[in-house]
Amino acid sequence: MFEANDEVKIIACEDDPRAIGRTGLIVDEIPPGPLTGGRWTVRGIGLLIGPVLCHSRELRKTGR
Repeated sequence: MFEANDEVKIIACEDDPRAIGRTGLIVDEIPPGPLTGGRWTVRGIGLLIGPVLCHSRELRKTGR
């Protein structure tokens, strides 16, 4: 579904609600597994927000 460096908009985020509405980049090279609870790692969200873990349903590709 997603690939490393895909730009995504975060539409929901159980991990950190401050990330909602922001865009970031997918970190994962392969689909997430049990270690992250099936969630994708998203970075580059903002200066005060570190990488977050989001389920696929919480993300939308921006097309960039």
